Amino acid sequence: MTGIAQLRNEINYHLYRYHTLDDPVISDYEYDQLFQELQRLEAEYPHLVTPDSPTQRVGAEPLSEFEKVTHPVPMTSLSNAFDDDDMRDWLKRIERLLPNGVSASDLEFVVEPKIDGLAVALTYESGSFAQGATRGNGRVGENVTANLRTVRNIPLRIPLRLEDEQPAPPEPPLRIEVRGEIYIGLADFEELNRRQAEKEDKLYANPRNTAAGSLRQLDSRVTAQRPLAFFAYQIGYIEGMSVASQWEALNLMRALGFPINPDVHKAQTLDEALVYIHTWMTRRNDLPYEADGAVVKINDFALQEHLGVVGNAPRWAIAYKFPAQEVTTKLLAIKTQVGRTGQITPYAELEPVNVSGVTVRNTSLHNFDDIARKDLREGDTVAVKRAGDVIPQVVRPVLEKRAPDSQPWQPPARCPACDAPLFFPEDEVAVFCVNAACPAQLVRRVEYFVSRAAMDIEGFGIKNAKLFVDKGFIKDIADVYYLNRDKLLALEGFKEKKVDNLFKGIEASKAQPLERVLTALGIRFVGREVSRLLLTHFDSLEAIAAADVETLEAIDGVGPRIAVSVYDWFRRPEHQAILAKLKDAGLNFVAARPSPIEKAQPLSGLTFVITGTLPGVTRSEAKAAIEAAGGKVTGSVTGKTSYLLIGENPGGSKFTKAQKLGTPQIDWLALQGMMRG
Repeated sequence: MTGIAQLRNEINYHLYRYHTLDDPVISDYEYDQLFQELQRLEAEYPHLVTPDSPTQRVGAEPLSEFEKVTHPVPMTSLSNAFDDDDMRDWLKRIERLLPNGVSASDLEFVVEPKIDGLAVALTYESGSFAQGATRGNGRVGENVTANLRTVRNIPLRIPLRLEDEQPAPPEPPLRIEVRGEIYIGLADFEELNRRQAEKEDKLYANPRNTAAGSLRQLDSRVTAQRPLAFFAYQIGYIEGMSVASQWEALNLMRALGFPINPDVHKAQTLDEALVYIHTWMTRRNDLPYEADGAVVKINDFALQEHLGVVGNAPRWAIAYKFPAQEVTTKLLAIKTQVGRTGQITPYAELEPVNVSGVTVRNTSLHNFDDIARKDLREGDTVAVKRAGDVIPQVVRPVLEKRAPDSQPWQPPARCPACDAPLFFPEDEVAVFCVNAACPAQLVRRVEYFVSRAAMDIEGFGIKNAKLFVDKGFIKDIADVYYLNRDKLLALEGFKEKKVDNLFKGIEASKAQPLERVLTALGIRFVGREVSRLLLTHFDSLEAIAAADVETLEAIDGVGPRIAVSVYDWFRRPEHQAILAKLKDAGLNFVAARPSPIEKAQPLSGLTFVITGTLPGVTRSEAKAAIEAAGGKVTGSVTGKTSYLLIGENPGGSKFTKAQKLGTPQIDWLALQGMMRG
């Protein structure tokens, strides 16, 4: 080994001792001397610089964009469990699928902390770090190799060794993909924000988002300034070497120089795994990183292969999520807002508080009855949590901290936007403003009318809706088609190109089918699904408007509540005036009927339920694609469900119901194949 190669190897080894083992054997001064000597030698002999040199961690020139990387083995997501019963149900499900002669009592499990970071895949060829990619949608990620080179505890060459090290580490495989999590430790995050505060720069919100944003910088020199760290947890694939179990894989990665979480644990039974998880969870607030649970995996790789993947989640692994953390803060005020249907929704204004890494200032209080049931009062100290670590909610007041002069909150009697009297329907918790001229409702109605779910007018949005209503350009939803070009050009920020694009979007929307027009009207209880039901029985908007309650109620799927809502909407004079304006603007009022000789659609007669996050497509886009192919999408699994379409982090109730009923499961990629016929 040449002198420069030996020096490079020695520095990499000391980086490993410092950043991975947290057990340095030389001082910082001695390390700096070695590093400076390497810099001097590489400057003198630039042809000897190698990609795995520690001097190459400082970052490279900025990129214009990230290249796409296809994962040779998809990076799947995990199903979730929220309590011990969910875990035992998981074991029962997989026990039925085990090979003959294998029972649950034969299984070993590996428990690993579930770090709240960003999943990446690192590829090494003959021991050299060749490529690093983000998870992306599980099949295609982004090439962030230059950025990952700057992460101090990711080895640029494996194994990390000194010439005289005993016992000698294993030889590197020909090719290996190591998967793990990029994260920022809590102490490093606090220090990062301390430096931001000193510079009077904006503070970062939470470690997870900061780590993700840092890794996706086009300029890797910026990434190099962030305190990113890495834990390895899985071998994606390996060539030139065989590995039989997850525990063996963790030990191999550790021997090659990868950082492995010290809290991984092998359990002989699920009960042992659960005991370990609960013991480990008691340390949640003392962990040096953010975690949102623990991952339990079946240890044996042959059994993993046998059990396979359902949807986008392996059957052989599951995430046991932490219970939602509760924090306390002040409920400063209870306020109300008006939705597009006139429904009045109360919300809490809170003293800003960090809940599971997110600063919460406002959160919905759902309805007046819920406030009364919880006895929430302005000025209360309240417990707040994020349900499923996602949606903030006020759980309860902290009664021992309530002021003695506290008074129960009184619901308003009048609309907060237009001061009209509120309507309290019998047998409903919802409360409404029924003033058709209410400006707050109008903004929301216009926002909904132009939205992707309705008329899909590109470039409109709520900002323009509010501006045009405030300026008096729009007095009802039909006025979207009667905007004055000159008036828009007179507004600040509305240049010719912007106005031209907006009018193109408005004009294009006139070709939308009647189903979207009916949806866009904003009739209470009438979304895309109900619109579709109505149009299976009526050929035109005029026919729906002329129908009586009994006729509407007789349609399968349209109950008395929807029938009355539709009937009443079409009877109001102001709504009839809107319909006349929309018709004059050229919108479709007649349903398009397919020709009887048209080819049968590939999903005709099939009913789907969607659960989880689908790769590269929103749920509404997937629903539209299924319906365009002749299928039907419903909200819950029943005996009539043809397939459960599974994405990332599927909901437990739908998945369990589908298992119980024997409903076939399909992922988005397979469904696309079905739709192509």
